[in-house]
Amino acid sequence: MPEQHNVPYEASDLYRIRHSAAHVMAQAVVELFPEAKYTIGPPIEDGFYYDFDLPRTLTPEDLAEIEKRMRRIISGDHPFERKAVSASEARQIFGNQPYKLELIEGLEKGGFDEYGNPLKDKVEISIYTHDTFVDLCRGPHVENTRQINPAAVKLMNVAGAYWRGDEKNAMLQRVYGTAWHSPQELEEYLWRLEEARKRDHRKLGKELGLFFFSDDIGPGLPLFTPKGEMLRYLMEGYVRETETRYGYQHVWTGHMVKEDLYRRSGHYDNYKESMFPPMVDENTVFRLKPMNCPSHMTLYKEMGRHSYRELPLRFAEFATLYRYEKTGELSGLTRVRALTQDDCHTFCTEEQIGSEFTRSLHLIQEVLGRYRFTDYKVRLSLRGEGGKYVQDDEKWSKAEAALRKSMDENQVEYFEATGEAAFYGPKADFLARDVLGREWQLSTIQVDFIQPARLDLTYIGEDGQEHTPVVMHRAVTGTTERFMATIIEHFAGAFPVWLAPVQAVLIPIADRHLPYIQEVAEKLKKAGLRVEVDDRGERMNAKIRDAQRQKIPYMLVVGDQEVAQEQVALRLRSGENPGPISLNDFQARVRQDLRDGV
Repeated sequence: MPEQHNVPYEASDLYRIRHSAAHVMAQAVVELFPEAKYTIGPPIEDGFYYDFDLPRTLTPEDLAEIEKRMRRIISGDHPFERKAVSASEARQIFGNQPYKLELIEGLEKGGFDEYGNPLKDKVEISIYTHDTFVDLCRGPHVENTRQINPAAVKLMNVAGAYWRGDEKNAMLQRVYGTAWHSPQELEEYLWRLEEARKRDHRKLGKELGLFFFSDDIGPGLPLFTPKGEMLRYLMEGYVRETETRYGYQHVWTGHMVKEDLYRRSGHYDNYKESMFPPMVDENTVFRLKPMNCPSHMTLYKEMGRHSYRELPLRFAEFATLYRYEKTGELSGLTRVRALTQDDCHTFCTEEQIGSEFTRSLHLIQEVLGRYRFTDYKVRLSLRGEGGKYVQDDEKWSKAEAALRKSMDENQVEYFEATGEAAFYGPKADFLARDVLGREWQLSTIQVDFIQPARLDLTYIGEDGQEHTPVVMHRAVTGTTERFMATIIEHFAGAFPVWLAPVQAVLIPIADRHLPYIQEVAEKLKKAGLRVEVDDRGERMNAKIRDAQRQKIPYMLVVGDQEVAQEQVALRLRSGENPGPISLNDFQARVRQDLRDGV
């Protein structure tokens, strides 16, 4: 099949290949377990899965046998044949498959499709047959099993999954697989998975001594070590300095807010499930702050009357927020209950939306570039059916039009996604790819016509009358914790020199070299470098290996020759060994590496 560019995944060859491979896998499982009850098997990103109700738990040997049967089925050159059927015909076909019968009922009533997704209207019921296997399915599929390359298919693992994602329902066994055009593509994918495992921020964070989680503290509440806090400090300090240069002012608005403010802003009705339980002081109900916008808007209001001459006002804050995430959804630093957001709210006129978008865009581009995220795309996140959105079509239309115009004027290419908007307005979300090609949502720019009116924000216009400002919400790196997880994996823990918590470690060959090393350390610290001295009683080679495992950019080894010539022997974490170098030359090299962003 020819390679496809700029084709939506749902319309691609790989989507059809993976969908068809899921059916082939289901046939192989049913052959192995004739009493199996099978449910749904959709394509997903990079692969497919199928859920089964089986008489026993699958083993690695079972997966190997299923793969063997899949290859035999694929080699049979079986066509995938579609047929539209009535609900009664479908019930006859799947008479002994209770999960399929439940889905057929949903299709008949227009309640759910064959994957259990909600439907507004009834849809045509169809089946796909290949070889001896028949499934309830809309497709699409390849024309024939020969279009699935058996050498490019692999079953990955088995996991538990509740039927329809509801813990009240039966626990099923979900078999994950992947399928590609060629064995080479499969091999590359498996390499990326292995590399991702090596880069897992939870693993590296512990190995590098950056952060820990403790049952004594509670789930989703990370503890940062001195090195981890230094990394946070460097990340936040860089964004803070850059924001200041772009004209943003930093504020602080605390950790708790009266619940009534969230009721008036609209957050309570649309966000209460994510808030920690209320705290009551006599007749006042407080909440731990899950977002900043109502606090920043209240600060704007309390600062007195505003004139159009003051606008735009840009309030930025690194605020600790608290989200009542479900325990099962917590994942390292990517999803926590205490998070630090680099939030900003710009109060401006409608006419200033375009220029403020441009300012935010340039800031985001500069910051992402510094972190070597150069491959990213922009998603225009809009309202969708059935979502929790404030009902004000006029304001939504104005916000969407303003955001589109701003992106068009800045020649920003974007794609649309319904159902991804905030409850108060549309967003431009920046999705960056890391070195492994994985996508991370990082920055966002949002236009809000709704909350300022709900909270009675005003300014005096050029006409002497009161007007409601527009609020633009903006985050550059999102949350410190999630962004830290991203860059740990992006750099595999080998941070650029400017970001490394420890930039250099001094390693004496013998204790007699320590006095000279202490002198060197003090000189480097005065020059602004973050330096440690490894004075442990270990052998030199062990200290070098430990420093390399810690991903420290520079190792400075000192022996008799270095002391005599007032030098250091430079080694790099890459394994390179430039050798003896004067202190001045070493500092010059560091300055150059900092300029180059190495």
